[in-house]
Amino acid sequence: MNSDDLTLLRAYARHQSEEAFAALVSRYVNLVYSVVLRQVRDPHLAEDLTQAVFIILARKSASLGPKTILPGWLCRTARYACANTMTPQRRRQHREQEAHMQSVSNSSETDASSLQNSMDADWLQIAPLLDGAMEQLGKKDHDEVVLRFFEGRSFREVGAALGASENAAKMRVNRALEKMRGFFTKRGVRSTEAIIAGVMTAHSVHAAPPALATSVMAVATAQGAAASSSTLTLIKGALKLMALTKAKTAALTGAAIILTAATSVVVVEAVHSARVAGYPDIQGAWEGVVHLEEPGAASGQTASTRMVLKLTKAREGYHATVDWIDKGRTANRIEKVEYDYPSLKLEWTPKQSWTLSVKPDATEMIWEHRVHFVVPDTVVLRRTVTPDSVPERLTEGDFAPRPGSALQGYWTGTIGVGPDALPVSLKIAEATDGTFRAEADNPMGGADGQPVSVRYGRPTVKWALATAAGMFQGEINSANTEITGTWTQDGQAVPASVKRTDYQAEHALDADKDYAFNFRSDLQGHWKGSWEFMKVPVPEGLDIAKLPDGNFAASYTDLANMTGSDPIPTSDFRYEPPHVRLQWKWAHVGFEGTLENGKLTGTWEQAGGGFPLVLERSGSK
Repeated sequence: MNSDDLTLLRAYARHQSEEAFAALVSRYVNLVYSVVLRQVRDPHLAEDLTQAVFIILARKSASLGPKTILPGWLCRTARYACANTMTPQRRRQHREQEAHMQSVSNSSETDASSLQNSMDADWLQIAPLLDGAMEQLGKKDHDEVVLRFFEGRSFREVGAALGASENAAKMRVNRALEKMRGFFTKRGVRSTEAIIAGVMTAHSVHAAPPALATSVMAVATAQGAAASSSTLTLIKGALKLMALTKAKTAALTGAAIILTAATSVVVVEAVHSARVAGYPDIQGAWEGVVHLEEPGAASGQTASTRMVLKLTKAREGYHATVDWIDKGRTANRIEKVEYDYPSLKLEWTPKQSWTLSVKPDATEMIWEHRVHFVVPDTVVLRRTVTPDSVPERLTEGDFAPRPGSALQGYWTGTIGVGPDALPVSLKIAEATDGTFRAEADNPMGGADGQPVSVRYGRPTVKWALATAAGMFQGEINSANTEITGTWTQDGQAVPASVKRTDYQAEHALDADKDYAFNFRSDLQGHWKGSWEFMKVPVPEGLDIAKLPDGNFAASYTDLANMTGSDPIPTSDFRYEPPHVRLQWKWAHVGFEGTLENGKLTGTWEQAGGGFPLVLERSGSK
């Protein structure tokens, strides 16, 4: 209880201080009168009910504990007092008034100025249902809503009144607003938490008749001795209902204690299920922009991508996938989804996870993280029914060379010079209107099919990754067979060039790769294993194919990669049975081991260290 409220109440209870009670009446008469008038719609009856509420307060002043939130208690008592006045005839009139007020608020011909003279259109819809919505809240939520919106207290004051922090009070109030919005929605009133909060603040409490406080004091301090018979009847009915409600609560509490003692697990699961059932539904598509752990084209710039999180609801919870739009990655599966409102945890591996915060109206999620582990980044995912989609991959027919187009075709080359030059390929398709669709493949980075923008003004050619991770500028030769220029990333420019290439000839060996094996001593096949990093298993995949000339080709897949990288071909493959040596120099990764007893056993080299790794074939011969 507000310390001042408690002091005044104790002064009245112990010393019958009329000045103390008068202060409480003056402080809360408008609140009580507004609550009862909303329900009975009769000003004269509302005055009698207000008197009844304060008489009950006077009678119970000595029994109210220090944890009582007095304005919340008064609102509940006012509803108890109103309950017995709601005869069948009055209930019918009440429903008719509700229907009339909602029809007025929904009418397009309503005069806005006349609405403003009493209450705005939103309040007209919400007012008839407000106290019913309040009754659905738990005691703490109810009291916090009263303090925040009826009394106009700050979140700090609300938290202090209930023994909680400012942030905790804000979260509880937001949850209460979400529950109230659901109550209104079920009854045909569509609104938002912000509108509900706004109209409650503006309209929930208004001035009582000037003489009411005086009349309340006259009868309340006598604890009803001077009250009319009708008021005494209201008091009796309210006290009876309060006692009945208290008895029901006690009975339910006792039953819960007995049930908990007998079947605590069942009770905990039931409570948890009920709580989960009340969480905002997050099924659907959510879209935002994420900065990546790689530099952009300009110095100090960070690459980024649009992402779409797709959540589907199942009996056991939610499943999720992520599309990385500007990276050209689609349907990357998230292994584990944990939703404990307002927290949503998405886990790719035990060491790769996000924790997002779901807004109370379930229209936004917030993810706080750091780019390069240093730069703070706030990702806002917004619910959408029209999410962006990853462009469909270009087919060979889309980019096959054709007369009249200098750029359309398949191009391969390198970025950089010398042994560290990075192989790249470019697929360009030109539309009839002169615009381009293009993809860049970085096979050594496991990043094929990256969307690319292309600009062409002969002889100048410019192309840039959609993530802004780098850009190329150069010139095409007169024969339209080679483009030379520079690649810029993180503000640094290096030589780069691509040449027109026959796509079918380039990929002729793909169809001849043979992964089938006959004996345990055969090297070819699909292999899987894991090495341990900080006590967390890191799964790896290795695909080894035998070529018609007897040589081998291999590619590596990071099975835990959350961005869905493509298999990365080896840069160096050596096999002298039973010894195997594989390298991926652009990824700074290697494996050295032996093929024994149908297993590849050796050491995985990464990040300057070596880790034991055993690979076993997946599937049968």
